[in-house]
Amino acid sequence: MQTNQEANSALERRIDMSVALADIEKEVDARLKRMARTVKMAGFRPGKVPLKIVAQTHGPQARSEAIGAAVERAFGEQVREQNLRVAGYPRIEPKEASSADVLEFSAVFEVYPEVVPGDLAGQKVERPVLEVTDAEVDKTIEVLRKQRTTFVAADRAAGEGDRVAIDFAGRKDGELFEGGSGQDFPFVIGAGSMLKDFENAVVGLKAGESKTFDMTFPDDYHAQNLAGQAVQFEVSVKAVEAPVLPEVNSDFAKALGVADGDVAKLREEVKTNLEREVKRRIQAKVKEQVMEALLAATPIEVPKALVQAESNQLADNARRDLEMRGLKSKDIPVEASWFADQAERRVKLGLIMAELVKANELHARPEQVRALIEEMAQSYEDPAELVRWYYAQPDRLAQAESVVIEDNVVAWVCEKADTSDKSIAFDELMGNAA
Repeated sequence: MQTNQEANSALERRIDMSVALADIEKEVDARLKRMARTVKMAGFRPGKVPLKIVAQTHGPQARSEAIGAAVERAFGEQVREQNLRVAGYPRIEPKEASSADVLEFSAVFEVYPEVVPGDLAGQKVERPVLEVTDAEVDKTIEVLRKQRTTFVAADRAAGEGDRVAIDFAGRKDGELFEGGSGQDFPFVIGAGSMLKDFENAVVGLKAGESKTFDMTFPDDYHAQNLAGQAVQFEVSVKAVEAPVLPEVNSDFAKALGVADGDVAKLREEVKTNLEREVKRRIQAKVKEQVMEALLAATPIEVPKALVQAESNQLADNARRDLEMRGLKSKDIPVEASWFADQAERRVKLGLIMAELVKANELHARPEQVRALIEEMAQSYEDPAELVRWYYAQPDRLAQAESVVIEDNVVAWVCEKADTSDKSIAFDELMGNAA
């Protein structure tokens, strides 16, 4: 066997190889003899079919398999000898043989890049800082109260926060348009389920009152036939209901899972859950900055084969998500190319982080994994059961280990980078609207 290697690009390689045809013929004969021991054919007992007939019937298959095995063996030997880290699968291209005694071919493939992590000292990371106080607990309890709002009939004009029931009919150029009519239709004013102009027209009306008003749909309205169009609505208010928030008392605490109805315990549980969520969100913000710092400090080219494989995986995940939502992915085609940029980013980060973990011994330690799982379990009714669930299957445990490794990398980068603490407002961290 002869070989010749050349580089086509930074990561692509081509190896020219040749295999003696005599070796292939020996392999073909060996395969045919093995087939002859078990092959079944009408008129012959099993294992008694003449080799010549076996060769006539199965010769092409045996030759194809022998050539494939020879090519794979030759390629594997060269990869090991040259200590190449192959990414993906090689593309085998036949060549015109320089001799009648050999089979010549080329293997075109990509190799993993050499990853040399860059200097992180110039990369800035801002670590959000937020202490959960009574003010944040009060805000959260107020949100919980609003989530449990009830409504009672109100003998007055409708206003912000009220729930109304209406009959309505919409006309465009004097004609009713599809989807523009309804009866006993309920909505909460200010909740955002209706267009603001529509809500404003209902404000001030009492049960039993009607109104006709003109309105123009926004240019970006989801129904294209109505986007930017002027219409006229007739609205009749059937009922006006005022919101009633539950009091923060024993019943409220029991409704939120505090068995004895102790409001102090409720506040303590809310604070504990808030601290856990604040910690998670801060970690997520820091992690995102760390990943951007790694990409900025270590620009690398990645194998197209790995990006394609990752794109395919992301597309498969999207299809499964559609199926879980009750949609059929065949009705909404998902293309791997849609995920190319995301896939490239993930591959780059994966290679950079793998090098950091290996070079700095940032592997997940058993006690770290245990601590993470126990922390996650605290939000469950039976923490011990979740811990057992993780440790019952190696793949579940591997998921926790990967999280710990990421956390180790984030902590390591924060030590090397220009990291500073910065106070953050509760609403900003939680993503609450102003």
